[in-house]
Amino acid sequence: MTTTAPFVQTTPDETLIGEIRIGNEAVFETVFRQYYAPLCRYARPMLGDIDEAEEVVQAVFLAVWERRETLLITTSLKAYLYRAVHNRCLNRLNQQSVQAGHRQQAADELYSQPPSPTQHLLTDELSTRLQQAMGRLPEQCRRAFELSRFDELSYREIADRLGIATKTVENQIGKALRILRTELSDYLPLLLLLAGGTGA
Repeated sequence: MTTTAPFVQTTPDETLIGEIRIGNEAVFETVFRQYYAPLCRYARPMLGDIDEAEEVVQAVFLAVWERRETLLITTSLKAYLYRAVHNRCLNRLNQQSVQAGHRQQAADELYSQPPSPTQHLLTDELSTRLQQAMGRLPEQCRRAFELSRFDELSYREIADRLGIATKTVENQIGKALRILRTELSDYLPLLLLLAGGTGA
């Protein structure tokens, strides 16, 4: 009595995976064309950027092709690709989070540094020169400027406070700015030079 080996039917996915393993470029391209756009649509909401989504999907297919000879897929091909894209998206987000943390730490360290003697000098000198220049403004001009810049009042509120027209407030503040620019014109180049640092 003879026995025959049981017939084992391969699934379409197993056939595709087998062809990819042996380097069948046509089959690989067919799989790429079938899944590329849906995978990009899947990755885009996770990453928030279509270009990054496409980069991730391309990286997944590149990895599949480069590792084709040892490719081990225990689920469907579709499930494998979606899981691979999902994992790469998570890795990309984690990398971005770490990079953002490093940038924030660098910024915190930068701004936590105590002001240099030069910065103190600039701040004190600018404050003194500004107060002197404002002291030479006409009274109404100075009051309008102070209420606008220091009290942060609107032109209408300043007009009501000083009992003048809104247009007059606008003119007075414009006059104050012109006078202050002139008064501080010799100081501003020094400020820019020192703030830039020597660096050498």
